[in-house]
Amino acid sequence: MKNRKILLAGATGYLGKHILKVLDKNKEQTRVLARNTKKLEAFSESHIDIKIAEVTKPETLINICNDIDIVISTIGITRQKDGLTYMDVDYKANKNLLDEAIKAKVKHFVYVSAINGDKYKHLKIFEAKEKFVSELKSSGLQYTIVRPNGFFSDMKDFLQMAKSGRVYLFGKGNQKFNPIHGEDLAHFIYGLLHKNLKEISVGGPDILSLNEIGKMALQANNKPIKITHLPDCIRKFTIWSLRKFTSVKTYGPIEFFLTLMTKDNIAPQYGNQKLINFFNNSSKQ
Repeated sequence: MKNRKILLAGATGYLGKHILKVLDKNKEQTRVLARNTKKLEAFSESHIDIKIAEVTKPETLINICNDIDIVISTIGITRQKDGLTYMDVDYKANKNLLDEAIKAKVKHFVYVSAINGDKYKHLKIFEAKEKFVSELKSSGLQYTIVRPNGFFSDMKDFLQMAKSGRVYLFGKGNQKFNPIHGEDLAHFIYGLLHKNLKEISVGGPDILSLNEIGKMALQANNKPIKITHLPDCIRKFTIWSLRKFTSVKTYGPIEFFLTLMTKDNIAPQYGNQKLINFFNNSSKQ
């Protein structure tokens, strides 16, 4: 599509920053939503139009989608903060944006959810995401739902655990998945903008077991390989205890992590960035 105009929401987040770099590099006419323009000072080209708005406040979004052809939303939170819940952000904020997109007759709405979110609606993180997915599917707009298989940035939890000199895994640690780097995912999403795909999962180039990831994290920290395998009953008890005795702010991300790590989650492979390189670079920072 020539002379198309793209709106990017969530541009200051991990994935959003990578998508903005790709749009900027390709000289795409882009409207960027941000609460704070300081994080976007590097993007001052004429094709980048930065608008101050808060997606959780619909009054700041009025007419924000006028003359927009494609909306890309990476809006979502892994850990609740600032008093905002998953429903406030992953559902309501995206719904606010969708309402404006419908009103402006946007041609294509791209939303980034997570792999197998439709199968884990009982998890608090996915409950809100999938409620928005349902809204998007019934909106009447052309839509694409992208389901990445975990970000490299999420794997920093392994790196942090490995600093103590030991990695703890539930079960035998043979569960496999292929997380993807934000830069690779950004290029993948950019390639979808001219396609009419409803829903697609994507992962990184390397399919790794939890044991392999634990070993990489220890090596990146220059620690001997010490991996302790805990019985699965402890995992189940941990989830039950957290749900019963803590708030969703505490148990939401842990519940998500402990649930998805029990089975293989393998998505179609894409990109060329390696998790081992990400670990090595991150451990030096």
